[in-house]
Amino acid sequence: MVSNEMLGTFVPIVVYWLYSGVYVYLGNNFEEYRLHPKKEEEVKNVVSKGTVVKGVLVQQAFQIVVSLILFTIIHDDSETSTSTTPSLLVMLWQFMIAMVVLDTWQYFIHRYMHINKFLYHHIHSKHHLLVVPYGFGALYNHPLEGLLLDTVGGALSFLASGMTPRTSIFFFSFATIKTVDDHCGLWLPGNIFHILFSNNSAYHDVHHQLYGSKYNFSQPFFITWDKILGTHMPYSLVKRKEGGLEARPLKD
Repeated sequence: MVSNEMLGTFVPIVVYWLYSGVYVYLGNNFEEYRLHPKKEEEVKNVVSKGTVVKGVLVQQAFQIVVSLILFTIIHDDSETSTSTTPSLLVMLWQFMIAMVVLDTWQYFIHRYMHINKFLYHHIHSKHHLLVVPYGFGALYNHPLEGLLLDTVGGALSFLASGMTPRTSIFFFSFATIKTVDDHCGLWLPGNIFHILFSNNSAYHDVHHQLYGSKYNFSQPFFITWDKILGTHMPYSLVKRKEGGLEARPLKD
């Protein structure tokens, strides 16, 4: 039988590629919901999709190693630990703690990588080679950034929340879906993430543009730290004349 630790490690990766695949199809067939024309994706992005796939796989390999090490360290073979399942209320509380911890960690690390010119030039700029984001490019980062921002951030949120490996399967799958959704480059009607979260594909698209590179650092759930620390750039969603949509900044 596959352990919860193994599922917690590999299920989010499978979810990443499956959910990204859905957006590949939608992006190729529903131009009217794209935040950038398809041709801009081909012109403005200076890295090939093949390179992006390889880069993401490298990051996920690091993610697997760190996850397995973490689960090995905290593993408890006692019957109590394997048979006790937290109540739904407890799991929801753990989700909220993990979301806040992950958001806080990623905001400050992400922002510092923009402030520090060395880190931006040598590390974080790799992610911004995708000026026009798309789903499976969500985790296209320098390996060091992926390790520090996503993998370590995930480990901290897991430990701080006290969730079990079984709960982590659902939390990290949820966080993965949210991250892919934020980079999908689409604004689909009825998207539950756009309804529940102000931090969404349009919000993050603003950050990927030159005018928004010093704003909208928050990810992947809330916009709280941007609001508190003055790095929030509001936007309006307008229709482009040639079809599709555009997240147009409102900040001077």
